Amino acid sequence: MSQKFELNVASRAQTGRSASRRLRKANRVPAVLYGKHTRPESLSVDIPEFTRLVKSVGGRAVLIELKREDKKEGSLSFLQEVQRDPITDRYVHIDFQEVKADEKFEIRIAVRLTGESFGVKNQSGVLELATQQLRIRTLPKDLPEAIVVDVTELKVGETIKVGNLKPIPGVEFLDAAGQPVVSCVEPVGEIASDAAAGAPAEGAAAPAAAAAAPAAAAAPAAGAKPAAAAAPAKK
Repeated sequence: MSQKFELNVASRAQTGRSASRRLRKANRVPAVLYGKHTRPESLSVDIPEFTRLVKSVGGRAVLIELKREDKKEGSLSFLQEVQRDPITDRYVHIDFQEVKADEKFEIRIAVRLTGESFGVKNQSGVLELATQQLRIRTLPKDLPEAIVVDVTELKVGETIKVGNLKPIPGVEFLDAAGQPVVSCVEPVGEIASDAAAGAPAEGAAAPAAAAAAPAAAAAPAAGAKPAAAAAPAKK
């Protein structure tokens, strides 16, 4: 189960761009708490406190209890979306999604690779992460911090798909079973070199064909069988 954090929030009555600008000048950021069974609630969050929380979370999927001075009980939630200014990188808006302890919810959580791939270690392969986040359905108590994928046995040419993932108690994967998660592939440079080595040099094909023509015209030796066609390369 993931770790639970706490965050102090305040209700806000005023909304709109002007109100949001005033909040940011006061070193706070506007936020909204969405609930499955309740109306969205407008909140504000202290920017320094939220910054410390984000650093502590470090990209993990965690539950956050939102604490208010005007309410005895906090709201259990997770970070749905965090918007930042593309120029200043300051927080612009935060969306929280409320969850209930006895009710399953859907969330996207990060994929984390563990182990040293056989293909990387022994075959000069390269890992390609095809899916950075996966959708799951779970109860709050069963929420994992990340989907950990062991790549130790992964060889060049092999792929771990959603259907190959190790089951997690209480967690249901919602993405298609055939969706690739991580693959071990040959380095791009080697693939290009192999392709170049297999291609005939420019201008070489015509002379070769011309040279073969007289030989083909000659009668085969007595009892000789024609050469068998080359078998296609196995894929």
